[in-house]
Amino acid sequence: MTLLILAFLGGVLTIVSPCILPVLPFVLARADRPFLKNGLPMLLGMALAFTGVATLAAVGGGWAVQANEYGRFAALALLAVFALTLMFPGLADRLARPLVALGARIAASSDGGALKGHAFASSLVLGAATGLLWAPCAGPVLGLIFTGAAIQGANVGSSLLLFAYAGGAATSLALSLLVGGRVYALLRRSLGVSQWVRRGMGAAVLTGVALIATGLDTGLLSQLSLSSTSKIEQSLIDTLRPQAMSPAVVEAEAPAPQATPLVAAKLDIPNTAPAWNEATLAPLAGATGWINSPALNSADLRGKVVLVDFWTYSCINCLRTLPFIRAWADKYKDAGLVVLGVHSPEFAFEKNEDNVRRAVKDLGITYPVAVDSRHAIWRGFENQAWPALHFVDAQGKLRHQVLGEGQYEESERLIQKLLAEAGKTTHPSGLVAVQGEGVQAAPGNRVLSGETYVGHERAAGFVPAGGLQADVSHRYEPVASLPLNRWTLGGEWTVEGERAVAAGGARLAYRFRARDLHLVLGRKAGVSAVRFRILIDGKPPLNSHGTDVAADGSGLIDAHRLYQLVRLPAAAGDHLFEIEFLDPGAHVYAFTFG
Repeated sequence: MTLLILAFLGGVLTIVSPCILPVLPFVLARADRPFLKNGLPMLLGMALAFTGVATLAAVGGGWAVQANEYGRFAALALLAVFALTLMFPGLADRLARPLVALGARIAASSDGGALKGHAFASSLVLGAATGLLWAPCAGPVLGLIFTGAAIQGANVGSSLLLFAYAGGAATSLALSLLVGGRVYALLRRSLGVSQWVRRGMGAAVLTGVALIATGLDTGLLSQLSLSSTSKIEQSLIDTLRPQAMSPAVVEAEAPAPQATPLVAAKLDIPNTAPAWNEATLAPLAGATGWINSPALNSADLRGKVVLVDFWTYSCINCLRTLPFIRAWADKYKDAGLVVLGVHSPEFAFEKNEDNVRRAVKDLGITYPVAVDSRHAIWRGFENQAWPALHFVDAQGKLRHQVLGEGQYEESERLIQKLLAEAGKTTHPSGLVAVQGEGVQAAPGNRVLSGETYVGHERAAGFVPAGGLQADVSHRYEPVASLPLNRWTLGGEWTVEGERAVAAGGARLAYRFRARDLHLVLGRKAGVSAVRFRILIDGKPPLNSHGTDVAADGSGLIDAHRLYQLVRLPAAAGDHLFEIEFLDPGAHVYAFTFG
């Protein structure tokens, strides 16, 4: 119920977002007609169509997005015709003649009840067309809903949340429609200009169609809206979030991004322990594979103190936690502690077990790792974060949870306490002294740039205003200057749902403020290592290069993973990062900072 309320309130807030502007004319164009027969069914159709398309987009992948494109073309054509009928009454009469004749025949053979439903049905169809076109601006609430749908798969709960969000938007639009109807009636009575108002609304509808057809609704307008609604939405999440809320997926202890992605895989929440209510260790049978161990089950672990770490190998927060987890596994293994890594992927390439095995080996992980590529174990634990530590006592009861980085001393003292409760009185004392190297080093103190996705499903902060061209090859012209936490493309790119694929000579620039800059990169199958070159403030990085880059800025993409490209002596001031891919086939997923 809390999630439904949050989704509804997030939808209501869309009325103050510029992204609602392209669909406002579609709604207000019927302000002169009875609300119950025209406005209400239109808003209902919009909510139902948005819910259906959004559910498919969240769980269906690229095929659903492509299928929706055909629906968008049909909806644009239908609404353009609707606009023309408002502007030219003669055209409306000609288009309506077949329907009028059909209605007369129906009325002659019955009481005319079917004809009475004509206005309702036509409004419902126009509303459905509007729902196919509506692209609400990126925000924390919608991101939280989309991620839950993507992680948990198609289910009634996800669709209800999406419908609640659309219902909130429809509610605020209904208020606008009712106000607009009163204004229209006043103009008609006092000024006699109703026909000019109708023509003006027709022109506004055509303008909305043009905005959507050219991508401005998800480009310029979405960037304008982020600063006005994201803080309000995040405040709602912080106020209404219960201690253990599913299906939210979060990455704690990350800096608050300037623009939250459309499908937010991670949000910022405090490290708090939920009330477990005597919960026990969830089943492990959903793993698709095991590394460093034969398959384990809950019964195998009874009598052991267990630390379960949910992670994924391209997550910077997970990587920075690993030095402590490895140290605890080595220090307490003889005292009865079992550390279990659960690798639950975020990106598609992380579902490949060979990639996971390679990462486990490269990261020096020797404890058991369950490959959770279908998120079955994730759902069993009702997990919420990358990384997330679940502490299980020797009786198999979940005793504590830590979301995100930090709380290392408290976590180790809890391990010692649970071992003592299990009768392991000879465990080592003191605390581990750990200092990570490279990408596993602790973050800097002044990180003002947040995780930023490049694929169009979750992209935010892109300039120029024309926006990204989804799933087609397109040549981008970079902007001359970038504000903080904004990025741009140059050259030939194909921007897909979760990544952007670069042609040879393609470029990307980002203005950031942090000590470290990382980029999740990969290469096209069958392509040898892709060469790249980076610049910082227009110059080679020299002593500010990351572990995956030489001092002259040169580097190679040899696998799908997280690359550390920049490590500055300090994080003071803004810096312009630029990368050029010298060979075709580079895959770019997301920026992270530290």
